[in-house]
Amino acid sequence: MIISASRRTDIPSYYSEWFYNRVKEGFVLARNPMNFHRISRISLAPEAVDGIVFWTKNPVPMLGKLGALREHMYYFQFTVTPYGKDIEPCLPSKRGVILPAFKELSGMLGADRVIWRYDPILINAQYTEEYHIRAFGEIAGELRGFTKKVTVSFIDADYRAVKSRGKELALTGFPPEAQIELISRLAGIARGHGLALDICAAQTDLSRYGVGRARCVDGELLSNLLDRRLDIGKAKSQRPGCGCAESVDVGAYNTCRNGCLYCYANYNQNAVAGNAAGHDPLSPLISGKAGENDKISERK
Repeated sequence: MIISASRRTDIPSYYSEWFYNRVKEGFVLARNPMNFHRISRISLAPEAVDGIVFWTKNPVPMLGKLGALREHMYYFQFTVTPYGKDIEPCLPSKRGVILPAFKELSGMLGADRVIWRYDPILINAQYTEEYHIRAFGEIAGELRGFTKKVTVSFIDADYRAVKSRGKELALTGFPPEAQIELISRLAGIARGHGLALDICAAQTDLSRYGVGRARCVDGELLSNLLDRRLDIGKAKSQRPGCGCAESVDVGAYNTCRNGCLYCYANYNQNAVAGNAAGHDPLSPLISGKAGENDKISERK
């Protein structure tokens, strides 16, 4: 089993103490996002978990205790974008905090276990195509030697949460042919810095530009890191074009406090505040506690 920690929230930034407690106790509880009262009990024992994929924009709160994960294999999907406080209001300084943290984490784990995410790419009057070309090149230069791959994607304006922030995002039209042109230019910059570039949930084959299909939850990478072949199928519930392996997510929607305007996992700010207030680092659930109306079942 592969644990995803988490597509739904930034566990390293805000819930690292909780996650370390869950590893120590050997299990975590996660609510079904489609049925609030159905809870899965998921083993975190080393013999049950093939690997953990952490998703984060700021792993600093985790860095001092990574030794607690010594019995587990894991890697990071680490998002570094060029947006300011207008888009990512709660993130610390990229140059002062985020980029140094990326380099520190890479130094601890190795460049193959820290994957740079430049996503989502959004286009508006401020963040133009040329802006992205310049910013991508600057970040790629900073991270040269500290990672081996960069994954990109374009904002999906069809998500409910993204639609609700349409006025603030002020997105401009960006047709497929313009997207392909931008990706081809980014791929060239990536190659110049020794990086492979792949794209998340791509509907079009871009291999002629040297662009691969992303596998963010990557069974092949984990197989190589573990030096044994994992028999894990393809994820069934992701977007068309997704190359991810099957995984079990232990996070929850409406719990991330980064406040990014493009976020699809937060769609109710009142719920975010309530869930954050209901967080207990000692609870098996990321927010709140199981009640008498909840049904807990073992996740196989």
